[in-house]
Formats: sequence, C-alpha cells, structure tokens
Amino acid sequence: MSKQLVVVTGGSGFIASHIICQLVQQGYAVRTTVRSLKKRPLVLEMLTAGGVQDLSAVSFVEADLTHDAHWSEVMAGATYAIHVASPTPNRIFKDENEMIQPAVEGVRRVLTAARDAGVKRVVLTSAYGAIFAGHPHRTTPYTEADWSNLKAKGIHPYQKSKTLAERAAWAFIAQEGQGMELATVNPVGVMGPVLASDYSHSNVQVRELLEGRVKAVPNVSSGYVDVRDVASLHLLAMTSPKAAGERFLATTGETLSMLDVANVLRAAFPQFAPRLPTRTIPNLAVKMAALVKPELKMLSTLVGQYAETSNEKSRRLLGWQPRSAAEAITATAQSMIDLGLVTA
Repeated sequence: MSKQLVVVTGGSGFIASHIICQLVQQGYAVRTTVRSLKKRPLVLEMLTAGGVQDLSAVSFVEADLTHDAHWSEVMAGATYAIHVASPTPNRIFKDENEMIQPAVEGVRRVLTAARDAGVKRVVLTSAYGAIFAGHPHRTTPYTEADWSNLKAKGIHPYQKSKTLAERAAWAFIAQEGQGMELATVNPVGVMGPVLASDYSHSNVQVRELLEGRVKAVPNVSSGYVDVRDVASLHLLAMTSPKAAGERFLATTGETLSMLDVANVLRAAFPQFAPRLPTRTIPNLAVKMAALVKPELKMLSTLVGQYAETSNEKSRRLLGWQPRSAAEAITATAQSMIDLGLVTA
C-alpha cells in the first residue's frame, strides 16, 4: 500500500522541518518545496537531527510563492497540503505592500494549485498576528474568534500581511474552493529545539539573551509554544474531521514577559546567569528608539500590550496537550548550546 502524500511548503523553515519529521514518523510520504534545491542538504540535516531515519519518504520540488511555475507539479497526487512557507519579513521596507502582496498572492497560488490537484484539506500556518493586533483595551484572553483590527492605528505591516493572507484563504475556500477543506494554525511565539545552525528568526531572542547582548529588555509580553507542539497541532488539524473550517490558536495559555524569559534561562542555565538581563526598558524609550531605528518599529507597537491567550478550543476539539512555555524556551537554549551556537 502506497503512503498518503502530504505537501509541506517551505521545508527549510523551523516549523516546517518539525512538521515533516512528525509526518514521516507517522508513516506519510512528504513532498516539500524549497526556493532553491541548494537547501535540500540543510533540510535533510535537520530531519536527521529531528530523529528521521528513513529519508526516502521525503522528496523536493523547487517552487517560489511569487511565481506560478511548478505549483501544479508540487500538488500532484497529494491528499493533504500544509502551507507553512511565508515570505520572510523584511524589517526595513519602503512600502508595506512589499510584505502584504507576496503573502496574499502566495496563499492564493498554493490554494489554487491544491484545489486543481484534488487535495482534500489544506492546513495554513497563519499567526497570532492575525488575531491580536488593533485591540488596545483588551481585558479577556484572545481566542480563535478574534481577528486583528486593521483599521486601528499603528498596525505593523507584518501583522497586516498575516491577517490579509488568512482572510484571503478563507475567502478563496468560500468562493472558489470547490469543496476543498481548510484549517488554520495561529501560533504565538514559537520556541523549541533548533535542528541546525540555520534557524528561524523567532529563536534569535534566546541566543541574544544567552550571549549577553541584551542589557535590558522591553516591556513586551507574549505567549510561547514549543515547535514540536505546533507541528502536532498541524497534524491534528490535517486529519481530524472536527478541524475542517476551523482556526486553532497554538499557545500554552501562559503569558511571559521578556524578563520572565530571561529568568527561565537563568534558572535552567546558571552558567549564563551573569549575562542575562535583570531590568526593563521604559516603554517611552523603546518608542523613541523606534523613530530612528526602523527595525524596532514592530517591537515598539507591542510594548505594554495585553497578551493573554486561550488554547481551550485546541484542547477540547482536538485533544491537544502542549508542553509548558518554560520547557519550550529551555529546549531552544539547550539545542543552541548542543549545536555550539552559544558557549558559556
């Protein structure tokens, strides 16, 4: 009996690599896209580090979200598709459409190819950014029922791109999906084991803390979740009959400040304690700094913001049980130490 084929876009990514590991370990064949086949050795290195012993179940196709070429080849014969790839956020840009347009067009390109190939269900990796932005007076935890309010002032283009891309996906399914199913997974800050020295921008925070580059932290709170649990939620969203047409917020339900993150690292890795920050930067100082440093713009929109989240839906509908935020953060640091990316 041949294995069911799952397409995973953007195989060299942090989340995608863990999804591929779990799919192969559960008996699926995986076809993954990379922007360049030069990334193939890196992906195979990550899968081996993630515990995959039989790499013969994984194949590669070169495809780019900004071009139509190869997408029909990517989707041919697939039962499911997990669309993780996203145009990398460029923190310095002239026009917000540089971030928004590729994200929206990429989603439509993938969904069109999946529908035309007869794919049963697509799981889209969306983001917490499509849920929380533009709600300044929030007092109750964010859930899947929430959408970022793009009419509010100060919404960063990255959050706009995530919101509009997910909106476009749901609109496509409603108007042009021809019965294809969709589910989305919206992760908060993703931590967990890094599988290679080429790793996601979401983990940079831990490396910078351990290296002593951060003398004081901004007053930014966030939910955190382990990448292995984000991957398992994608698989549940792919196969569960209850998941069709649903969004799932991937969060432990805990909220940690950046100082809390430093304290988790301090407790787990006392050898790094002297390098870790113990104080917070005033909100106004962060906002003023963002006026002259464009790369701080997104961070400046988050200082002092309410960030509580709920994972009640994922637990109730899918039986999902994530690790704690502290375990996820500790796993990130441990993997970086093991790979020699950080030394005491």
